[in-house]
Formats: sequence, C-alpha cells, structure tokens
Amino acid sequence: MHARLSLHVGLAVAFVVAIAVGCSSPSAPYPGAPPHDEAGRSDASTPYVVVLGIAQDGGVPQTGSHADPAFEDPTRRRLATSLGLVDPRTGARWMFEATPDFKWQLWRLDRVAPRKAAPGLDGIFLTHAHVGHYTGLMFLGHESIGARGVPVYAMPRMADFLRTNGPWDQLVRYENIALREVAAGRAVELAADLRVVPLVVPHRQEYSEVVAYRIEGPSKTVLFLPDIDSWHEWDEAGTRLEDVLADVDVVYLDATFFADGEIPGRDMSGFPHPFIRTTMDRLADRPAAERAKVRFIHLNHTNPALDPKSDARREIERRGFRVAEEGEVVDL
Repeated sequence: MHARLSLHVGLAVAFVVAIAVGCSSPSAPYPGAPPHDEAGRSDASTPYVVVLGIAQDGGVPQTGSHADPAFEDPTRRRLATSLGLVDPRTGARWMFEATPDFKWQLWRLDRVAPRKAAPGLDGIFLTHAHVGHYTGLMFLGHESIGARGVPVYAMPRMADFLRTNGPWDQLVRYENIALREVAAGRAVELAADLRVVPLVVPHRQEYSEVVAYRIEGPSKTVLFLPDIDSWHEWDEAGTRLEDVLADVDVVYLDATFFADGEIPGRDMSGFPHPFIRTTMDRLADRPAAERAKVRFIHLNHTNPALDPKSDARREIERRGFRVAEEGEVVDL
C-alpha cells in the first residue's frame, strides 16, 4: 500500500510541476489529468508503461503559434509523444522515442522510477526519423549528459541514418549511444516475461523505416503506434487494425488531427495521418471493450481534442474511446 501511495504522490508532484514550468505556485494537476488513485498500478512489482508526452512532434505550444494560449497558460502545455517502460523488479527503465522534450521526459521518468546515474536508461526505442521522434538523442552527447553506451534500438535504415549523418554519427563515434538494430516481427527480450516487438507501418519514409512497437509484459500487452499514413494502406500491407486491436490490452494510436477543416484554409484530405473521426468510424461496430482499449496520442497543437472540455473530447468519450493523458500508467 505504501509503495503504491508513494508512486501516485510521485506522479502527482512530477507532472504538476513539469507541466507548470514558469508557473510559480501550481496547486492542482493540469486539466484532464487522470485521478492519481486510478493511474493504473495494481501491483508495485509489475512492469508498467507511463505516458511521458502526448503531443505531435513540435509539442504544445508549437513554435511560431504565438496566439496559442499555452504560451501564457502552463496547464495547456503538452510534451511530444513518448512512453516510458519500467521494470520495478530490476529497476530497469526504457524510453520510446527521444523527443525534443527529452530532458523534461527523463526528469518525469526519474520522479516515477528514480535512478541515481544519469541518464539511467537501459535503452531507447525509436520509431522513425522524423524530428519529434529522435532528435532528443542530442542530449546524450558530450555537450549535455555525455552518456556512455546508451542502447538505441532502431530498424536498419534508421540505425544507418544515425551512423552516417552528423551530428548523430558523433554520438556513435564517442560511444554516447550504442546502436542495436531490430527487425520487424522479431522480439527484443528485455526480461524473461518482458519484450518489445517492432511492427512496420506505412508512413513517410524519407530517411528511415517507420515502426510501431508491441510491448508485451507478464500479463498485458500495449501497442504504441504514434504515426501511420492510413489504415487502408496497412490493410494492403497485410495488417488490419481490428486484428491488432483484438490482440492487445491497450493501444496508443496516431491521433494527429481530429477532422478535416481543423487547419483553416487547407484541404487536409491528403494529410498522411488518419483523422480521429476516421479511426472512430472504422471501429464504431467493434465491441465496447475493444473500443475502450484505444487511447489517442500524438495530437497536433491544432487538435481540439487536446482540450478536456471540448466538443471533440466529449465526442471521443461518448463513442467509447479515450485520449491519452500525460502521467497515466498501464500495468503490464
């Protein structure tokens, strides 16, 4: 009981302070934060996933969006999409994505699952080479942490991109990171009952492959899929969202945009992301228990579903889905 209480107190303190940077006296969790006594921990010895960020690559507010109220209101700020994975049995910790908000996300992870050494990471899993998913590796370099041999798990093209392009190649040469190539469908064994499996997904591949990750624990499985072009392209590649959903307990799905018309003056029909409404329509006939597995993540700063009081959020919840919240925990 004390371990569980300590975890929830740590989550509350960490995420209130982190979201409220620049606010001198934060007094309550940011709007939409999950109740900390419902954060998801049922066994303090069980591996778990913790959400470290839910925004699209540029975060909220995004650079140049000067009218965004998040610049003035810290409670509206959200970090770029990232998950932490913790095995409390050994103290091991991993991160999914190295975002531009890496230093804040590592700090959050430290508050949830402390490690004395910095960065105290047993590995970082990268999905692809878009700015919000790998550029945080720079903080491992000698200008910052000066890390030693942090394992970075990446598909072959992604690994080659880091190995052959500056400034990332310097991280390899200086042995700040140690590249670990992964293969689609082949599990990375983290413990006897904890493993990570890459799944290739269709998305812009200018510099690397794009993957999702199945995180398989002792009793539950989480799918992390922050970017995909469209569900029908995945169908054509031989993978159906419905089949994947039936085989996991929680799925974090690409929710970059809510619906067409979200960005004034632009035809969004060709944008390389499925709208939240498109995903909900596709899954509308699935059982309620399956729809409840979906937690939308990777929300653009224009996405109205970022606001817990918005019509968009009410529609999502009415239809049986959820938006991921920073700080939420899922036991594995």
